[in-house]
Amino acid sequence: MNDVEQQDTTSATVRIAAIGDLHVTESNANPYRDLFVEMSGEADVIVLCGDLTNFGKTKEAEILADDIRAAKVPVVGVLGNHDYECGQPEHVKEILQQAGMTVLDEQAVEIEGIGFAGVKGFVGGFGRGELAPFGEPEIKAFVDVANNEARKLENGLRTIRTPKSVAVLHYSPIPDTLVGEWTEIFQYLGTQRLADAIDRFDHVQAVVHGHAHHGSYEGKTMGGKPVYNCAQFVVKKAFDRPYALLDI
Repeated sequence: MNDVEQQDTTSATVRIAAIGDLHVTESNANPYRDLFVEMSGEADVIVLCGDLTNFGKTKEAEILADDIRAAKVPVVGVLGNHDYECGQPEHVKEILQQAGMTVLDEQAVEIEGIGFAGVKGFVGGFGRGELAPFGEPEIKAFVDVANNEARKLENGLRTIRTPKSVAVLHYSPIPDTLVGEWTEIFQYLGTQRLADAIDRFDHVQAVVHGHAHHGSYEGKTMGGKPVYNCAQFVVKKAFDRPYALLDI
């Protein structure tokens, strides 16, 4: 299990604290301020795996932004589907960026010698259950969104020049970390297309995502890349704290 308890510390590493599905609401008052301080003391980089707000409201984003300002280390991450609910993801992104968070999408970033590339991701299914762009134009448009998210992720990973990188997602790239959810909804929790993009790059050392609240903590892509479901509800079951600690 690739958490700090299981890490080989014989070589220089960068420790990341990864957490997803914060779901900040308007009624919260500094819900994660202490946690950002705690994670700052445990890790070199904090990674947020989407669904940072509950409905993508301005007030929710502002509350989270106040808590992010308490972090003493770099904060990087992606938005999730909940952050799109009010139809203003760019506004949510702007508020979080003003608080010091790097919101990944089209670009990658290097922090402490590690490359970070990420996207929200999308639905679409896995293996034989993967939705194909065939038939009605609505189906083709749906698949185009999934393909575009994978394309953005691949483009971001391609720009990385560091020997190690982390792929940051909200939706899952594999079914293994969805185990625990109803199998009938796996196709709505992620897409194989994200894993296909990741497996093209040797420098990817870990993949983190959220979204699957009842899923499993770890799995691997077909190419052997380790994947961690960092939804706080999953991580807390595994480690009795809401964030994962990974040494890269």
